[in-house]
Amino acid sequence: MYSKFMDWLNYHHLFYFWKVAREGSISNACQELRLAQPTISGQLRLLENMLGQKLFIREGRGLALTEVGHLVFQYADEIFSLGKEMTEIVKGQQPGRPLRLVVGVTEVLPKFAAYRLLEPALKGDDPVRLICWEGKLDRLLTELVVHGLDVVLADAPLPTTLRVRAYSHLLAESGVSLLGVASLAKKYRLKFPKSLHDAPFLLPTDNTVLRQSLEQWFNAEKIRPLNVGEFEDSALMKAFGQAGCGIFAVPTLIEGEIQRQYHVQLVGRVPSIREKFYAISMERKLKHPAVKLISEAAHQVWK
Repeated sequence: MYSKFMDWLNYHHLFYFWKVAREGSISNACQELRLAQPTISGQLRLLENMLGQKLFIREGRGLALTEVGHLVFQYADEIFSLGKEMTEIVKGQQPGRPLRLVVGVTEVLPKFAAYRLLEPALKGDDPVRLICWEGKLDRLLTELVVHGLDVVLADAPLPTTLRVRAYSHLLAESGVSLLGVASLAKKYRLKFPKSLHDAPFLLPTDNTVLRQSLEQWFNAEKIRPLNVGEFEDSALMKAFGQAGCGIFAVPTLIEGEIQRQYHVQLVGRVPSIREKFYAISMERKLKHPAVKLISEAAHQVWK
């Protein structure tokens, strides 16, 4: 009964379809797989005949997925990614072999926060080889979908506008601390937060969650700070803060590390602004051992 049920789908046909869909054309897939074009074309026809549906349409010199093709690709992507994940995890658990963890970190995520989140993976019982990439969320999600990344660390959950089959896992959340060099801290600490009216501020760019939260808080407190500069790179913003150019916001969880590294002092804390940190993965339930360790440690220490 088992063989009768399973024989209907030829996974070799599905694999060739998956490769062509990822590469964008049969010729590209042929180069990748080192196979002749008639071989792959024949496999695709057999799969389409079995399903009774067209999976591709011709688009210029390449191929585009039909609506059914997109659906089949999503299932194929999950099938083959799970197989790859299983192989890597089993190999990674072999004695003495480091487990590979490829992480995408969004540009706006504070570097110390990323380190604090990832640190438990490096201090676990099993060795881990960590590979970190930084970039914009949309580019990192593209890599995640094709399994170039194991997980993405971000300051916001997966946007509902993106048609990506992925899941957001809340790791930690924190209030916000406002920091500045000694002269600024001394001047604006008194009568905080009303003292911040016309205070020089270094702000995240307006495409960040933190910037939106700060603007809402300024409006609620009727504060109009002086916008000295806006930064997408949080490390660059802190460098300007260290030079005394203005006050800047950081998660309270890493306040101490930032004070020590950048030689700045506390102006005041804003617990009502919540910075949240997410792990975005292709799995509803985290499976990668190192990612699970990161999640468990964050829940124990940061919540």
